Amino acid sequence: MLHHPLLYASKIATQSTLFPPVSSAGNSAGRSSFAGNSSARDVRSLRFMKQASGSKSNNELGVFSEEETSKVIESRPSWKVFPGQAFPLGVSEVDNCMNFAIFSQHATAVTLCLVLPERGSIDALDGGMIEMVLDPDLNKTGDIWHICIEDLPRSNVLYGYRIDGPGDRGKGHRFDSSIVLVDPYAKLVEGRRYFGDISLKLSKFLGTYDFDSLPFDWGENYKLPNISEKDLVIYEMNVRAFTSDESSGLDSNIRGSYLGVIEKIPHLLELGINAVELLPVFEFDELEFQRFPNPRDHMINTWGYSTINFFAPMSRYASAGGGSVNASREFKQMVKALHSAGIEVILDVVYNHTNEADDAFPYTTSFRGIDNKVYYMMDNNGQLLNFSGCGNTLNCNHPVVMELILDSLRHWVTEYHVDGFRFDLASVLCRGIDGSPINAPPLIRAIAKDAVLSRCKIIAEPWDCGGLYLVGSFPNWDRWAEWNGKYRDDVRKFIKGDSGVKGSFATRVAGSSDLYRVNNRWPYHSINFVIAHDGFTLRDLVSYNFKHNKANGEGGKDGSNDNFSWNCGFEGETDDASIRALRSRQMKNFHLALMISQGTPMMLMGDEYGHTRYGNNNSYGHDTAINNFLWDQLDARKSDHFRFFSKVIKYRHAHEVFSRENFLNTNDITWHEDNWENPDSKFLAFTLHDRSGGDIYVAFNSHDYFVKVLLPTPPKKRNWFRVADTNLKSPDDFVLDGVPSVGNTYNIAPYSSILLEAKF
Repeated sequence: MLHHPLLYASKIATQSTLFPPVSSAGNSAGRSSFAGNSSARDVRSLRFMKQASGSKSNNELGVFSEEETSKVIESRPSWKVFPGQAFPLGVSEVDNCMNFAIFSQHATAVTLCLVLPERGSIDALDGGMIEMVLDPDLNKTGDIWHICIEDLPRSNVLYGYRIDGPGDRGKGHRFDSSIVLVDPYAKLVEGRRYFGDISLKLSKFLGTYDFDSLPFDWGENYKLPNISEKDLVIYEMNVRAFTSDESSGLDSNIRGSYLGVIEKIPHLLELGINAVELLPVFEFDELEFQRFPNPRDHMINTWGYSTINFFAPMSRYASAGGGSVNASREFKQMVKALHSAGIEVILDVVYNHTNEADDAFPYTTSFRGIDNKVYYMMDNNGQLLNFSGCGNTLNCNHPVVMELILDSLRHWVTEYHVDGFRFDLASVLCRGIDGSPINAPPLIRAIAKDAVLSRCKIIAEPWDCGGLYLVGSFPNWDRWAEWNGKYRDDVRKFIKGDSGVKGSFATRVAGSSDLYRVNNRWPYHSINFVIAHDGFTLRDLVSYNFKHNKANGEGGKDGSNDNFSWNCGFEGETDDASIRALRSRQMKNFHLALMISQGTPMMLMGDEYGHTRYGNNNSYGHDTAINNFLWDQLDARKSDHFRFFSKVIKYRHAHEVFSRENFLNTNDITWHEDNWENPDSKFLAFTLHDRSGGDIYVAFNSHDYFVKVLLPTPPKKRNWFRVADTNLKSPDDFVLDGVPSVGNTYNIAPYSSILLEAKF
């Protein structure tokens, strides 16, 4: 498939001014006030520039000769141009006009750049970029620059802006009019068409729009799943990595795409989850590290935490290199299919920073060149503050940036029907424009109170790279849930056998009331997880004591050093049967603990078959091969590992004692424990009481020896049935109907856990 050369050119083409600006007596602000030719300008009386395709005119300054000018005029459409209106921002259709509006408080010059299709196809263009200089007296209202163009095509137009302004870097400005910038409010973004195509690693990104396509058909019987937060089981996954491997068995045209996810919905249903949390799906440049020589210039960003635009779905997740319009439609198809299967869609969103990096290695694509001082946090010397660890920090509580974020969130809810959001490094959103923490962040409150977002799950990752750790104290307005990092750490410590953490482990599995029993917060506001995309996979957690990121060019600096992992006696892969059995047991222990805990459980893609990442001595998040879901490994393990994981999830769904609406009280749970103060005690047992009498007994033994326990008396006319014992081999490790004749005692193996159910 051919693509327009201006997207991929490595040189800035020549600019040529054809006409001086036209004076105007007033500043019209809308298409409705454009009546009559007196308020319109023919293209022949408009100041614009033509960017040639990689060639200069005879004049080295780039000014066309009289003969060249005549040819250019004859080749341009006879548009009528109007002053335009300030709202809505982005591109909107007003009668027969396309209205363009962009905010820049500090700009002194704004030029709209257009690339037109020749015959309605984006792959057959006329070979030039038209640049229309906006008149600040005519095309500006407040801090918003705007223009409206009549009879511009309703689709297949690429557009961007050149913006100039003060050059004082000490005051925070980073204007560079040589760069064509992406509109922050562009609803679609075009770039290279195929993911990781290094032949086009320097491709440009431009906004586009589509007013020709019919509205997406969600169907007459379509409805949102509307799953209660307390009943969610979340599956964190990456759209591309989920199906990009050949072992997915999918056609190469849809591997790694939104449509690929649809094909694997049966797997999600078999596993038992009812919500997917998609790693970033906003437009990003996966080859950003390959723009210049550096230690990481071999890497491909497969996770996507490097946003170019907050409205446009990742275009290279479209099938068969279909581009942005197809990506938008196929994203909706994916959401519709997931909803039809009863699975909600939560987006991992990155509003704490963008792809534009820092001043040492800037990657200016949009915000930095539009108004750096507004969009990013700066110190008093005009230097970028970095609370994200990625070189810049979005100025989230600035009124303009806050409205951008709210508009973006509303767009994904209304246009794409997503069910919620997980906010990456959400503590950044709790900082003021100077970077200092604020107790009642306007943005956090606005998200919690917004009418459009009222049906959505909103989840914070309550920390940032500046040390603002807010687990349990994130400003919430009784709406925000949190990734519970303390749950992850305490569960990891106890299961691997650390001393002195039994009490903390008990608190976590009981719903973390020490953190969330405040005002109208509930157990489900704790998003419980043992594994996430950051750091070790579940199999790595039981196979490595240390990171092994030697091939990623970061010197092992990436990722946390405090993983609370245990290799079970050998670092890395081994053929030792006893170590492999222990690792399998530990993975099942972690999963069982997660699924019997009060709160909302979340697991990571690939943990259901024991995916490893660190065994390849490579970087997480930046190399597709080590992040891909390997379907052949899943098939090989379905008889045991996957089976256990699936059965436990479905067991949770079937028993409400694991997902109480309120925090547990003495009528809900009995702790079988008189040894709380002993730091060497690594055994915990408790009974969850079911109102119908179907009590459930759970015990975890993290000692390296057997523990024989006296079981509590079951409810009247019932006996204990063994449902789970992680020390047993599949299929005996989990028997849904239970195995009778347990007796009055149970000998629990080292590093294992059991679950018993009281049944008739």
